[in-house]
Amino acid sequence: MNKVMLIGNVGADPEVRYVDQGVAVARVRLATTERGYTLQNGTQVPDHTDWHNVILWRRLAEIVEQYVHKGDKLYVEGRIRYSSYDDRQGQRRFKTEIWADNIELLSPKMQNNPATETSQYASSSSSVSENPTMVNSNDNTQSSVNGQNASMTSVDNNDAEALPF
Repeated sequence: MNKVMLIGNVGADPEVRYVDQGVAVARVRLATTERGYTLQNGTQVPDHTDWHNVILWRRLAEIVEQYVHKGDKLYVEGRIRYSSYDDRQGQRRFKTEIWADNIELLSPKMQNNPATETSQYASSSSSVSENPTMVNSNDNTQSSVNGQNASMTSVDNNDAEALPF
């Protein structure tokens, strides 16, 4: 079984490209942090942050392009993909990516600026809720988006070579 679940903060606005037949592909840089702690002997262990490259296809890519921004908190569920390539100097390079099957937008609505809240969330809820489920709680807006569908399962390894990242 190959399953990954991450909760982290988006490090930059998503990069979205369109490949064959207008299929959207997005790349999101996601930071996850293990909080530091103090050992019994008093030694401080600092925070540790890892950066993950998350790849999203089709509708998920379109959704993150529209609704995900730098600093947003995001839950990602997917699988690890490893690949390698030769750089311009002929050196073999390896990369690890998380191919997302499901995401949840965890960032709360803006409370202080009604104009920002309206433009960022109110207008987005109508277009996002066409396919996925939109759940509104008292203080948080949380979107659950399931990107796994019949067309997603047909992605083969040749598509990975077409990625513009």
